[in-house]
Amino acid sequence: MKGTNPKVDRYFTKNERWEKEINKLRAIALDSGLTEELKWGCPCYTLIGTNVFLIHVFKDYCALLFHKGVLLKDDQGILIQQTKNVRSARQIRFTSSKEITKLERVLKNYISEAVEVEKAGLKVALKKTAEFDMPVEFTQKLKAMPALKKAFAALTPGRQRGYLLHFSSAKQAKTIEARIEKNMQRIIQGKGLGD
Repeated sequence: MKGTNPKVDRYFTKNERWEKEINKLRAIALDSGLTEELKWGCPCYTLIGTNVFLIHVFKDYCALLFHKGVLLKDDQGILIQQTKNVRSARQIRFTSSKEITKLERVLKNYISEAVEVEKAGLKVALKKTAEFDMPVEFTQKLKAMPALKKAFAALTPGRQRGYLLHFSSAKQAKTIEARIEKNMQRIIQGKGLGD
């Protein structure tokens, strides 16, 4: 296919369950004229280095994920917020290649709109890091360990939010404390949860 990136090819053959579907999505993606890259282990389609959308697979479905999907009109009502903590990205999910074929024109329109969002330089208003809940257990640990406090402050806002969401999503104080203990060294090393 024209515009394919050899670094991405393996993704389209290793996912046997969704191989037919993701190859159909790849053809649609490449038709957009965007650059195909491999990011987060997934095919990502970019406009001058800016992420527009990616293709990814899960156990029960494969999907197109628009990085600024919340800014798309979604006239068809097909965009899905993956989890309650996802602010910007939205997915279109598929369980068969027939669905993709049926929606091909719609998908191309959504992709075109996503490209226009990028060209216009539109930004998604994200929740500030200070607005996230900081568990008391983590506040106490930061007070007791100045090196941890300094390292946490040096993390990118996204990494900080990732840790805060991870810590505060636990229901019991014991679990929060265990998560903090498990991740303290990662924070001190300047790493995020997924690094």
